[in-house]
Amino acid sequence: MNIDIKLHKDDLPEDLDLGNVIAVDGEFMGLNVKRDPLCLVQISSGNSDAHIIQLDRKNYNSPNLNKLLSNESVTKIFHYGRADMAHIKYYLKTETKNILDTKIASKLARSYSDSHSLKTLIKEFINIDISKQFQSSDFGGELSPAQLKYCANDVVYLHKIHDELSKILIRENRINLYNDCLKFLKTRVDLDLALFKDDIWSH
Repeated sequence: MNIDIKLHKDDLPEDLDLGNVIAVDGEFMGLNVKRDPLCLVQISSGNSDAHIIQLDRKNYNSPNLNKLLSNESVTKIFHYGRADMAHIKYYLKTETKNILDTKIASKLARSYSDSHSLKTLIKEFINIDISKQFQSSDFGGELSPAQLKYCANDVVYLHKIHDELSKILIRENRINLYNDCLKFLKTRVDLDLALFKDDIWSH
């Protein structure tokens, strides 16, 4: 697949129309929200495109991106949105609304597998074996073409993957359970930011 990758500094262009269903992912300096800053947000409309926003980490002034993320009429597809949404809320000071999540969907739909990574889902549903070589690379400086391609791969396939997982969820009568899990996702993010990492439902 040829991917149209565009790098934007600080924010999305004001006149960019990405439609009403977008795939979203973030890149951070690590997984500790309060220590490891949000560096990039990448977005795809599902049409073999990837818009990568390299954020200004001095002020995180991205009004167009914030407006899009908080727009309830635009659906956002994440893979493990829990981490992305926490970083977005902490650094961009915005609430991401109207969420779908392929990792949650996979865990509910693909009970035949123990692997729910994005790489696994792309291989199963798209039949492409992507490289995750740059998953742990430094996204805080100048970005290489290989890093940009890695970031693009994280969003361009999510529309198709979510569609395929939804078919399984409906077939197996688990779609309502999936929708109920999505309702709790905002609260799970708030628990993470409040440093409640453990399962609060456990004994």
